[in-house]
Amino acid sequence: MKTEPVIIPIAAGKGGVGKSFLSANLAIALAQAGHRTLALDLDLGGSNLHHFLGIPNQFPGGGDFLKARRSELADLIVPTALPKLGFIPGDGKTPFMANIAYTQKLKLVRRIKKLSAEYVILDLGAGSSFNTLDFFGLGQHGITITTPDYPAIISMLGFLKNYLIRAIGRNIAKNRSASLLLKDLVNKPMENQVPSIEKLKQELVREEPEAGALISKAYRECRPRVIFNRGNGPDDSTMAAQISNSLKNNLNIEADYFGFIFEDPQVNESVRKRVPLLTNFPESIAARSIVRIAERVEKYWTACIPNSDQLIFQHVSQTYEKIKK
Repeated sequence: MKTEPVIIPIAAGKGGVGKSFLSANLAIALAQAGHRTLALDLDLGGSNLHHFLGIPNQFPGGGDFLKARRSELADLIVPTALPKLGFIPGDGKTPFMANIAYTQKLKLVRRIKKLSAEYVILDLGAGSSFNTLDFFGLGQHGITITTPDYPAIISMLGFLKNYLIRAIGRNIAKNRSASLLLKDLVNKPMENQVPSIEKLKQELVREEPEAGALISKAYRECRPRVIFNRGNGPDDSTMAAQISNSLKNNLNIEADYFGFIFEDPQVNESVRKRVPLLTNFPESIAARSIVRIAERVEKYWTACIPNSDQLIFQHVSQTYEKIKK
């Protein structure tokens, strides 16, 4: 019996934090480790994953699949230099794909689940559009990437809040009263917004007690994997503990910290030359950081990692000491 692939959505609260860079190179790392891997560009309206894979933008992709009504998404797989890695472009040269219809989204979701691969990496659009939030929910877990700076982290936390509200909405969709109340609560003016997701739950349960179990289910199923990009050292990794506190206090969820990619001038060099970092600068510190992330995906993707905020600090501290020598 054919099993569905492990789907790994990669999202970011804002642009410019390295989402497509990570998507491309994590896919390469998994393929180099011997896994049949597909990299799929779902940043419709702003597709650029091909750039980080070193592939020209001349192939039909997801946009063509939807507009031309092709029968199978798999027909659009572009071979790469790595035997185990395939690539499906996004909108390619098909315009106006940023806001696909609900029926188109469902069609795309069904085909993604049928793809023949061990891992499917989804490079999502930045921000919190409904399509991005729904694609993020395709995997059992999703990766959110951020730089250690404050604006990027706030944007990431905002993305996770929006995702959790969207997940709660899906879970209670059959309860019309609860769904309408949720809509009213989240659409209140800023000064009247409920301060946390737990308060939001309390408001909903007070009016619709049976919604409590469904909301708790959304909490349990939301456990993102967080990756820091362009970090300089241990001080930057301490942000993991602060993020954990914010997620616990404001969203009532936990995260697992899956990696820390060090600032590396060879990343800029690979982008300038339009070549993948892992295949052209494999000994760079950023490339080795991504290989370590791929190893964690192989070993721990379906597991919870207790105290991962502390573990990531320890790992970064040890690596930093080696870099300085």
